[in-house]
Amino acid sequence: MNTIFKTDFNLPGQISKYEGKVRDVYSLEGDILVVIASDRISAFDIVMPKPIPFKGQVLNQISVDMLKSTEDIIQNWLISSPDPNVSIGRKLKPIKVEMVIRGYLSGHSERLYRSGKRSICGVNLPSGLASNQKFDKPIITPSTKADFGHDEDISKSDIIKKGILTLDQYEEIEDITYKLFKRGTEIAKKRGLILVDTKYEFGYDLKAIAVPKTIDNDLAVTDNCPGFGSVAKYVAISAKEASLDIKSMCKTSTKVFVLEVMGRHAGWIAAAGELANNSEETFVHKILLPEVNFDEGKFLSGIEKDVSEYGYSVIVASEGLKNMNGELYAASSETDSFGHSQLGGLAPKIASLITNKLGLKNHWSVADYLQRSARHISSLTDIEQAIAVGKAAVKLASEGKSGVMPIIKRTNNDPYKWEISEGNLNDIANEEKTLPKNFISECGFRITKEGTAYLQPLIEGESFPKFDKGIPVYEGLDLHLREI
Repeated sequence: MNTIFKTDFNLPGQISKYEGKVRDVYSLEGDILVVIASDRISAFDIVMPKPIPFKGQVLNQISVDMLKSTEDIIQNWLISSPDPNVSIGRKLKPIKVEMVIRGYLSGHSERLYRSGKRSICGVNLPSGLASNQKFDKPIITPSTKADFGHDEDISKSDIIKKGILTLDQYEEIEDITYKLFKRGTEIAKKRGLILVDTKYEFGYDLKAIAVPKTIDNDLAVTDNCPGFGSVAKYVAISAKEASLDIKSMCKTSTKVFVLEVMGRHAGWIAAAGELANNSEETFVHKILLPEVNFDEGKFLSGIEKDVSEYGYSVIVASEGLKNMNGELYAASSETDSFGHSQLGGLAPKIASLITNKLGLKNHWSVADYLQRSARHISSLTDIEQAIAVGKAAVKLASEGKSGVMPIIKRTNNDPYKWEISEGNLNDIANEEKTLPKNFISECGFRITKEGTAYLQPLIEGESFPKFDKGIPVYEGLDLHLREI
């Protein structure tokens, strides 16, 4: 008689295969699991060499029937069962607690009781109970769900104390456990059986919906990232205002100003300095980008030329500027929490270079947190896009989608038009969008017309906050979990 002892499929979209003692589990793209119940039999953690015919079919069909019989109590992982041995369902994020519920003093609980214990997993039991005696009310004796090895008994209070679950979370699955056991007892009784004990495992139907919120503007696939437009506006305005200040004193005092902005690998924020300029006046004279290796000699010659032509020079520099060897120009020996080299202060290093080589009086500043928190001059376009991608993300989650990100798609440049589309995280994760070559001028220190045409619409429109006694009033967010 034919039996299923082992399977070896290569399914469409297959990511991995796990072989348990009885079931073979195939993980597919989209958080889908294909579970095949084999005819293998396991006893005391040992898989017996000889399978039992139809054992897998019976096991799987009982499971499917019980899941369908209790789906009014709680949703479960099952999507379909296309074959007597096969169940297809959603991959869930497991709760690391197994809810063992017992209607009788039997098995593990009896062994503990006979050893003298009168408290099992925090549940107190009276003396004088007989073997297999029915409890007045079913008891729950939870266990931790181990990734490897055997599960261990744990009490309700320890689950909460150790932060595995909150009290509300535990009481929710506790209530469901009692309801499931009651239903199971009723089903068994109709067939002349009793449900002695069982266990239920719970999980969250975790959906991964990314939201493109980063001021660095370096996410792939999306045209731009909410947050960037407002930072770009802040940098352009700040550079222009600083330039006017330097211009007013350059004949007798400071001749060079360096503004350091964020951007480790991509120079989008620094590039926004170009927006300070117009066809009649130049306010930002040099832009230093991570995409262009820093040539000190060429840079210093350019500064001398700026001072000769304009009387002064304003520089917007990206913190991730690299030297001619492609190494971070201002890296320190320390690393951050991600293992990246800690940047050691580009602006003072550039200023020191100018002082030592050219002898020009200069000042420097670091925009740091100010550039990403300046709500008072945020871009209306940016705010509208931030709201739109947020709404789209919630909609995608409510539709049950996963592994996707709402993206901004530019449909027209002049006049500027955009719409929300959908991107696959496989095309976005671990990718980095840097400035295209056609956005960088031939000299390497300015942004081209193509670049400004991309940047300009992202900073347009004003959305001033309310003011009270001269100070902006900002609303706090009521952050909480919500079922959708």
